[in-house]
Amino acid sequence: MGPLTGIRIVELGGIGPGPFAAMLFSEMGAEVVRIARRPGAEGIKGFDKRYRLLDRGRRTVAMDLKNPRAVEAVRRMIAKADAVTEGFRPGVVERLGLGPDDCLALNPKIVYGRITGWGQDGPLAAEPGHDINYIALTGALHAIGRKDGPPVPPLNLVGDFGGGAMYLAFGIVCALLEARSSGKGQVVDAAMIDGASSLMTMMYGMHAAGLWSDERGSNRLDSGTPWYDVYETSDGKWISIGCNEPQFYDALLDRLGVDRSTLPADRHDRAGWPAIRACFARKFREKTRDEWCAIMTGCEVCFAPVLSMAEAPLHPQMKARGTFVELDGVVQPAPAPRFSRTRPEIRHSAGSAGQPADDALADWGFAAAEIADLRACGAVG
Repeated sequence: MGPLTGIRIVELGGIGPGPFAAMLFSEMGAEVVRIARRPGAEGIKGFDKRYRLLDRGRRTVAMDLKNPRAVEAVRRMIAKADAVTEGFRPGVVERLGLGPDDCLALNPKIVYGRITGWGQDGPLAAEPGHDINYIALTGALHAIGRKDGPPVPPLNLVGDFGGGAMYLAFGIVCALLEARSSGKGQVVDAAMIDGASSLMTMMYGMHAAGLWSDERGSNRLDSGTPWYDVYETSDGKWISIGCNEPQFYDALLDRLGVDRSTLPADRHDRAGWPAIRACFARKFREKTRDEWCAIMTGCEVCFAPVLSMAEAPLHPQMKARGTFVELDGVVQPAPAPRFSRTRPEIRHSAGSAGQPADDALADWGFAAAEIADLRACGAVG
C-alpha cells in the first residue's frame, strides 16, 4: 500500500510528461483512471502496448470527448476525485467543458493539475513546442555540450520529465496537503519552462557570482574540468570520473599510476587543464572498461562505467537494489523513491493496463446498464 493510497485521480490522457506524472501517482498508491481523449486515437503503429511503459499502473477508458455523454461521464468521475490532470494547449479543456472552473464548480476540493511547455499565459502560451524548445528558452540547453561544439539535447529529460512531470506531481501533492486543512482545491500550473529554470537554480547562482561561464564546456560540471568528464577505454567503451574534491582527485592519480611531477602543481590553474586531460585520456586508453572497473571500484575515486541501456539493469548495484524489474517480458525501471513503511508498486503492467473499460467505470460508480448505454451512443470506445 503506497503513501498515496486512498487518493483518486482522473488523468485526461496526453503524451509524455502528463502520463509520466500519472504513472508516479499510481505507483505511490493512488487510484488513477486514464481517459483517452478519442477511441483509437492514441498509440503508435507497431508499438505494442506492453512497451508503452508510461501507461503502466492504471486502467484506460477511451472516450470521445466531443460526445456530450462522454464529457458528462468524465465530470461525474471528477466529482468523486481528489485531483485531475491535463496536458493540452491552453483553452482546449475549457472548450470541452472540463476546464478548472467547470471542475471546481463540481468539486470545490479538486486539485486541478495542468502541464504545458510555455505555461497558461504569456506571449508564447498558444504556440506549439517540444522539450527541446522549452529548455532552449531557459538557458539549460545552451549550457549542455562540449566546448566549441553545439548545444546537446539531453534526451527529453530536462523539460518533459524533470521540469514538467516531476513539478506537476510535486505541485499536486502539495495542493492535496493544503486542501486537507483549507477544504479548498486549486489549480496547479506546471510549465516546463518554469520547472526547467528551477532545475538550473544552482547554476544561475554560480553565474551571478562569476563562478559559471556562459561558454559551454568550461565549467566545473559541464566537462570543463578534466577530472569531471568521460574517457574512452582501450575497448572503445567509456568511463566517468567526478573527482571534484582533492581527496578523490588524489585517489584517482594513485589508481592511474600517474607521476605527479609530470602534472601541473595547481590543478585549478586553467592553463594546465589540457595537459591533465591529455594525461587522463592516454592512461584510460591503456586498459579496457572492465579492467578500470576492477581497479577503481571501492577506492574512493568517484568513478563509474558508462553503461548502455542494455547493460545498466545487469550491473550488480542495480540488481542488488532491484532498480529494474521485468513485466510482460519487458525490462523497465522500478518505482521510485522508496519508503520504509508504505511500499510503491506497479499494479498493472503496460500490457495489462488496458483491462476492460467496464471494470474501470464500475470502480467509479457506473452501473452495468449505464456503461452499456455509454457504449451504445459511442461515448465510450
